[in-house]
Amino acid sequence: MNIEFLTVSLLVVASPGTGAAVTIATGLSRGTRTALVAALGCTLGIVPHMLAAVTGLAALLHASAPAFEAVKFAGAAYLLLLAWMTWRERGVLELKADDAERSDWQVVRHAVMVNLLNPKLSMFFVAFLPQFIARDEAAPTLAMLELSAIFMAMTFAVFAVYGTFAARMRERVLGSPAVMAWLRRSFAATFVALGAKLALTQR
Repeated sequence: MNIEFLTVSLLVVASPGTGAAVTIATGLSRGTRTALVAALGCTLGIVPHMLAAVTGLAALLHASAPAFEAVKFAGAAYLLLLAWMTWRERGVLELKADDAERSDWQVVRHAVMVNLLNPKLSMFFVAFLPQFIARDEAAPTLAMLELSAIFMAMTFAVFAVYGTFAARMRERVLGSPAVMAWLRRSFAATFVALGAKLALTQR
């Protein structure tokens, strides 16, 4: 591990993406605690990609065009579904009684799905992490797991900051129906843009 790895990882984690959008939206609608649960879910969604990279499945995904396309379009479709639900006021910003009863497990499951259906994460682990493992490394798998754990910790920390900040703004936002409507439309548009970007991603 070196400063270059930490710097690039932080830039990757902090850049706007689906996980950040979901965490921020959760902070606005449910408050700090649930935003942290969503951040945890997004972080856990990285685990399958990490394991795939360690076991070589990510390399297969990278080599197989049909497999990559299938995961890519499934992720894009899920983002478009989120956009539709949000636009119809049944998504992450809707504040209703059934939302208030939504369990932590449901929040985690939703957040995990967001990152699970993103093949770009697998590509990240295949193309990026190996660059920081020495060729003469005695235990390359262990080294990759260590770097992955650091990346996941950074993901949770950054998303937790995003969600906490959003929760702090919650009272001001919820007090204005016009702002809530604008936010719903903005998040819907964001999910559409992210879905389109994912669908157009090349291997």
